[in-house]
Amino acid sequence: VQLQASGGGLVQAGGSLRLSCAASGRTFSTYVMGWFRQAPGKEREFVAAINWSSSNTPYADSVKGRFTISRDNTKNTVFLQMNSLKPEDTAVYYCAAAKYGVPTNSASRYDYWGQGTQVTVSS
Repeated sequence: VQLQASGGGLVQAGGSLRLSCAASGRTFSTYVMGWFRQAPGKEREFVAAINWSSSNTPYADSVKGRFTISRDNTKNTVFLQMNSLKPEDTAVYYCAAAKYGVPTNSASRYDYWGQGTQVTVSS
């Protein structure tokens, strides 16, 4: 499985961005998908995840109410809609896929990772 993240950029605080992650492979619809981020000098942290049916979507407390994860299994794509962005949301955002299990905030449970897309929020 190959993951290609896109949609990052520079935005002012309070603005919005929509990230996309396109996946190759015919089994995408069965995978748990997740978004993580890593700011300079910090460890990678969980943002959100989604199961195959979109019925289970945990979020990090820091983004709850502002970010929304979704997926389109017909297009092998997962999205992260980011609203009310803050400077502390600045990071490289990575999408990830897990072959088994339930949506989780544990990076070690994900089998495949995309290359990351930079999100910069100016104050």
